[in-house]
Amino acid sequence: QVPKIVKALHKQLKEKSIKSRQGCFSLLTELATVLPGCLADHIPALVPGIVFSLADKSSSSNMRIDTLSFLHVLLSNHQPEVFHPHIKSLLPPIVTCIGDPFYKITSEALLVTQQLVKVIRPLDKPCALDAKPYVKELFPGTLKRLKAADIDQEVKERAISCMGHLIHHLGDHLSADLQPTLKIFLERLKNEITRLTTVKALTLIASSPLKIDLRPILGEGFPILASFLRKNQRALKLSTLTALDVLVKSYSDSLKPAMTEAVLTELPALITENDMHVSQVAIVFLTTLARVYPSCISKLGGAVLAEIFQLVHSPLLQGGALNAITDFFQALVLTKTATMGYSELLKQLTAPVYSCSSDGASLHKQAYHSVAKCVAALSSACPKEAPATVNRLIQDAKSPKSSAAVQVLSFLSLAELGRATNLSAQQELRAVILAALASPSEEVKSAASYALGSVSLGNLQEHLPFLLREIGSQPKRQYLLLHSLKELIGSSPAGGLQPHVEDIWALLFQH
Repeated sequence: QVPKIVKALHKQLKEKSIKSRQGCFSLLTELATVLPGCLADHIPALVPGIVFSLADKSSSSNMRIDTLSFLHVLLSNHQPEVFHPHIKSLLPPIVTCIGDPFYKITSEALLVTQQLVKVIRPLDKPCALDAKPYVKELFPGTLKRLKAADIDQEVKERAISCMGHLIHHLGDHLSADLQPTLKIFLERLKNEITRLTTVKALTLIASSPLKIDLRPILGEGFPILASFLRKNQRALKLSTLTALDVLVKSYSDSLKPAMTEAVLTELPALITENDMHVSQVAIVFLTTLARVYPSCISKLGGAVLAEIFQLVHSPLLQGGALNAITDFFQALVLTKTATMGYSELLKQLTAPVYSCSSDGASLHKQAYHSVAKCVAALSSACPKEAPATVNRLIQDAKSPKSSAAVQVLSFLSLAELGRATNLSAQQELRAVILAALASPSEEVKSAASYALGSVSLGNLQEHLPFLLREIGSQPKRQYLLLHSLKELIGSSPAGGLQPHVEDIWALLFQH
């Protein structure tokens, strides 16, 4: 249908009637949105109509806005290569629209330019088009809008964002214009109205594969970013943390210790269970710091760690935030900081369970799972320490002196360790787990059944047939053993169960 539609429309794109042209663009916009890429073969037929509506003196403002908004959708939903032959004819009318006195036209034109920059030079694949001549056309108009102070808020923001994309994709062609433009970004960072958009634009520039030189503005910019972490605006905190993360990764050799310390002092306040997402992004940034500047971690002090342990022991921790914390512990233990070694971290992680009274009521059920995941993460980062930890956990799990809480944590930790490594060498592990299935405590039984399923993942060939035999021959424990099987099936890799599928089906139908 598409060729027929385009054939019928493309003549009408040059009609005098504005209503008809608006109708055409509205239909084409829907088409491009619903079927991305469907107009690729028809670009040559559509470009003259687009240029006509943008350049035509009799076009109303709304006509131009509709045309620009269609062009934005078209550029976003098609491969860059299909536009390369037409950029010469598309650019001049777009640049004229950037300078239009009506703010809505300027705003749409900046959005189109932002997309056009990605088309002129896509950074994710080789590109045959020479971008240099187009930079001279695009840059001055965008710069003029970026400098203007008295313009509409939306235009301000889009000018900042558009210039960010321009530098991200074409920064190496700007030569002497680059540094003065970055200085304007620094001014926009200091302004309350434009700071959020500027932080996002700087993140984009810092992540550019062209390695844009941001050093001249880092000295002044970094402390400003650090101060944003104190502000009460959530979106600003999140964007600033992402920006700092990218800056530390890309410009680690240009940052002075004083700069990173200024940021470190702001972090403890951001790590709290009241806002898990901000905590997660803050911990991801901490992990980057631990990898890039192991030395600055010793200055972390107990404040940040205390907050992180608080989170691990919180019933609300799960998903992304928990993964961020396990990554952080792995990075932390590898910095070889004296006070934050393997045994010290393990001790602090498990302290609430080992120190509480026999009923273990101090921690929520979810927290046991979180602690177990962190124990496993630490052990996988320190393979030399892991065997001793596994032995200790087995002893704690089987000792009659251990409280139910300690047993639960031991089984859950063994479960998480068993997922990642083959624990078959531990002769008594299976016997200890099976014995615990008869425990008087429901929590211990459930943890042991979870452990049996998870530990089996490390060596399916040996453990799965055993588990199936047990389910068949132990009617009393069947329910718990079926839970182990469910855990194993839910977590095993796609092809791992292939040889055993028949046996599992037979068993399930039997019961």
